[in-house]
Amino acid sequence: MTRLNLILACIVVAFVPQPVLATAASYSIGAEQIAIAIGRAGVRVSPSQITLLADVVATTPTPVLRVRSLERLNADRLMVRLQCANEEDCLPFMVSIQIDKNVPTRLASISSRESLQSGAISWPSQEPEPGSAVIRSGSPAMLQLEGPHIQIRIPVICLQNGAAGQTIRATDKDHRRIYAAQVVDAGILRGRL
Repeated sequence: MTRLNLILACIVVAFVPQPVLATAASYSIGAEQIAIAIGRAGVRVSPSQITLLADVVATTPTPVLRVRSLERLNADRLMVRLQCANEEDCLPFMVSIQIDKNVPTRLASISSRESLQSGAISWPSQEPEPGSAVIRSGSPAMLQLEGPHIQIRIPVICLQNGAAGQTIRATDKDHRRIYAAQVVDAGILRGRL
């Protein structure tokens, strides 16, 4: 093979299209899919009652969701932890559900010792009085930490009672850090990084 032929062969190989590596697609998980999963667990909710605490995505368009746990935050709000049945489809996530305390649900008959499928249901020791604290000491909440170009959401345990707009202390699940956070709503706190 002559030198010219070798150079031409190299040029041809350089311009042959190379296979493109497939990137993992992401599909949004919506309130409708979450309402169906919670309904399968025995609690009827509409998509309008569900508040997603973060954008939730999966690697498949219709992942099978499972309820891991339900936790009552107060008289009209639940925190629900979900995960994909196939753990490779999505990360575990949490949503908040606004419930109407005048409409009977299966939750009225569930005691704090019973479980719902794979997760335990826990109840706070006291219900908040109307017009007072929306967060109770010892209750779980979702803390939204915000800083320049970043937003982080972490589950915390409240260390104080608090009404909307008040600043309270909260700790992470391992009790390693204490945060000062402003109460936004039942089960939702906001802080700065």
